[in-house]
Amino acid sequence: MFVDINGTRLNVEILGDGEETVIAHHGAPGLGSLAEPKASFGRLADTYRVVVFDARGSGASGLTGPFTHEQWVADVEALRAWLGAERVVIAGGSYGGFIAMEYAARHPSRVSAVVLRDTSADNANQELAVRNAAASSRVRVDPAKLDRIMSGTVRDDADLRDCWREILPLYDHDYDPAKVEQRVAATPYHYETHNYAFAVNQPNYDIKHLLPSITAPTLVTVGRHDWITPVSCSETIAGLVPGAELRVFEKSGHSPQVEEAEAWESAVRDFLGTALRGVRDRH
Repeated sequence: MFVDINGTRLNVEILGDGEETVIAHHGAPGLGSLAEPKASFGRLADTYRVVVFDARGSGASGLTGPFTHEQWVADVEALRAWLGAERVVIAGGSYGGFIAMEYAARHPSRVSAVVLRDTSADNANQELAVRNAAASSRVRVDPAKLDRIMSGTVRDDADLRDCWREILPLYDHDYDPAKVEQRVAATPYHYETHNYAFAVNQPNYDIKHLLPSITAPTLVTVGRHDWITPVSCSETIAGLVPGAELRVFEKSGHSPQVEEAEAWESAVRDFLGTALRGVRDRH
């Protein structure tokens, strides 16, 4: 369905009808879509009301800017209000984790728990990712294409598609060229959104100072072999969010929710079961 949120139309799906609501934010602005969190958090719809959506500038949602973190956080808050949920579990992977953390820090009274996956609290991961890409023994990445996608200087949607194809082999623990081509074909491309996120937002991105103000129970998950938001980034988050739990998945790259799906899902279910019981007891 399409929902009018803060002056644009967001493509929203609601899965399940549980008492507790999970809002899961996708990653990769201009490349990502609700398909990613639907495939992972949608599996929890037997217990929770799971809400996934295309953020503004991505997927089938409206392309009205600004594509700032402040706006994306405001959109999550407006979506929560539209849902009529007093508090939500906020979840996000990769760039979606940026928004999930900012939301949890800026709206602590509205968050019952936080689930993060392969993300970072500042832009330190950029340099690490470029270094990891150059050192890859799997594929030789074209430095110019890597630079364009990481710096937000892609030329158009076709160039974004080419640059995305170039770096996709780096993401998974086990490389499958056929899966890479499937993902390239399935991705919706909006280069203006991507460029703004990586040319304007990323250079100044650093929310480490906000993390101690997150009051909700927090689970931080990451793949051991994640090239773009390495384990050290998750360790930083877990060290700054009070009481955060860190789970490292040893046979995963950037997507433990896919590569070790059963173990990842079990960890999330166990965490939420305990965390939300605690929240209910306090209220």
